[in-house]
Amino acid sequence: MIKKLIVLLTLAVLYGCGSDAPSIFKSEIEGSAKNFEDDIHGTYASTYTPLKSENVVIRNATIFDGNGNKFLDFDVHFSDGKIKNLGVDLEVEGAREIDATGKYVTPGIVDNHSHMGVYPAPGVRTSSDGNEATNPVTAEVWAEHSVWSQDPQYKLALAGGVTTFHVLPGSANLFGGRGVTLKNVSANTVPDMKFPDAPHSLKMACGENPKRVYRSRGPSTRMGNVAGYRKAWIGAENHKKRLERDPEYRDIKNETLVGVLDGKILVHNHCYRADEMATMINISQEFGYKVSTFHHGVEAYKIADLLADEGICAALWADWWGFKHEAYDMTIANIAIVDQARGGAGCAIVHSDSASGIQRLNQEAAKALAAGRRAGFEISEARAMTWLTKNPAKSLGILDKTGTLDLGKDADLVIWSGNPFSVYTKAEQVYIDGALTFDKASNFMPHTDFDIGIKEWEEK
Repeated sequence: MIKKLIVLLTLAVLYGCGSDAPSIFKSEIEGSAKNFEDDIHGTYASTYTPLKSENVVIRNATIFDGNGNKFLDFDVHFSDGKIKNLGVDLEVEGAREIDATGKYVTPGIVDNHSHMGVYPAPGVRTSSDGNEATNPVTAEVWAEHSVWSQDPQYKLALAGGVTTFHVLPGSANLFGGRGVTLKNVSANTVPDMKFPDAPHSLKMACGENPKRVYRSRGPSTRMGNVAGYRKAWIGAENHKKRLERDPEYRDIKNETLVGVLDGKILVHNHCYRADEMATMINISQEFGYKVSTFHHGVEAYKIADLLADEGICAALWADWWGFKHEAYDMTIANIAIVDQARGGAGCAIVHSDSASGIQRLNQEAAKALAAGRRAGFEISEARAMTWLTKNPAKSLGILDKTGTLDLGKDADLVIWSGNPFSVYTKAEQVYIDGALTFDKASNFMPHTDFDIGIKEWEEK
């Protein structure tokens, strides 16, 4: 028995978010939601209140609008937290004016794969809460119940232009639990950060990680993985039938899975190999749900047309692969190939899965763009900007609120010192809902309770 416990503890230390994140441990608490039709959020709804918006017009900027367009010497006006207008020589009364000559403006970056908060800094075991590696099926846990709202990593991502990020459980389990989408603002509670009305997500994982973590008690093979998914979905179907005769019955694991079957919770699936992604699509067809996004798919290029046909996004790294067997067969044109599938119908996303990488996602997109062009694709910088803004917002179900500079959307935007696809460019100012949240010139940024002491020390 003691030997078995030692093995389990060792596995828990070794396998975290994936092999993707080398430093992981896991443990998580469970959440709850009512099983009523219109109450997916239960008692855990967003309490986010935007900061007071400014009334600002940014003039003479080069604008990537997030829809694939580039505008030269354009103005953008925002107030009351919303994008009000884009155009040339806008007539605006009473607004603070910013001369952005020589600078660029883009929508705020959306990272749809982060573990900030569940693996906060400093990286110690006592706050390593991303993987509930106690059972291969833990659909009942919610990442938001592990997120530490004081994680000092948020402001570093903010300095990289990230205004929204999606926190997922790790990939130790077949079903890792619910993810949560957060505004990148300083707050004392997680609900105060939750993106209003953003759908919940469900983290699933295929491939090496689950079978490696659970090999002593199963699943220990990929066929065991698939049997585990199907068994769980059958259980969800049975739960759904039970609710028809007993609507008050509670089962928090199946409440999540039924939420997926009902189309209210979005599936985000960690998966590397093309054949496994195709299998996961088959499973979704068997049980009648849809995969929103495959994450990390280093072999996505092999089934790019299939992904485009199914309307599934692929969240990918620009040039990280080869760190384990299932991650070897990649091309650095992966993102471009997915993007250009079916005549440009693909949904490619540059994600981080890294508290460091999230600070420079614009540079990651630049690398993917360069690789795509070398492979012969004619892809514009404006198109590549959709990989960081529009497409991840689409994958998270929040494109109606953010991800582009369309009129009426949240005024989440970034003023860059130059072309954001240049390694020399920095985010100068970041606005969330029209409020200035980062200003490089004045070193204005949030400071958590955790790093107040550090800041005071730095100022002495």
